[in-house]
Amino acid sequence: MEQNLGNLSYLIQREIQMPLLANLLRDFISEIGYDQAMAVANKTIQKDGMKAGRTMAEKYGGNDISVLLRVIGEVWAQEKALEFEVLEKTENRLRFNVTRCRYAELYDRLGIKEFGYCFSCNRDEPLIKAFNSRMKLLRTQTIMQGDWICDFQIILE
Repeated sequence: MEQNLGNLSYLIQREIQMPLLANLLRDFISEIGYDQAMAVANKTIQKDGMKAGRTMAEKYGGNDISVLLRVIGEVWAQEKALEFEVLEKTENRLRFNVTRCRYAELYDRLGIKEFGYCFSCNRDEPLIKAFNSRMKLLRTQTIMQGDWICDFQIILE
């Protein structure tokens, strides 16, 4: 899904891409079954996340916690797609809570909420790992799955 769509924000890119992807996924589910279709979709989305992580590290000229926070603010949260509060930022740790996720709102509005975690949240861990192989994402809650916040903790090991 990572494409060169000009200067379109991630949120607008998802609005363009995801209806087609959801229709494809629904058709695959009807043909090969839910578990197998979702396994393929998850694998594909994670590979896309890895590619995006490498691209962002190159584009931003670094891959430390401070640069990742810039990526989150400038790319993930562009057009107020995410509202988040930073709880802790050190050289080796970044903790923040997402308090509003317009990606989740978009998928709900498009009638594809059931695929939201797969399409968006599922790519976060591989993206962060590809951004910096020493980074590890810990997260126990997501708005996409019905929680009030997304609790991100990224540790540099």
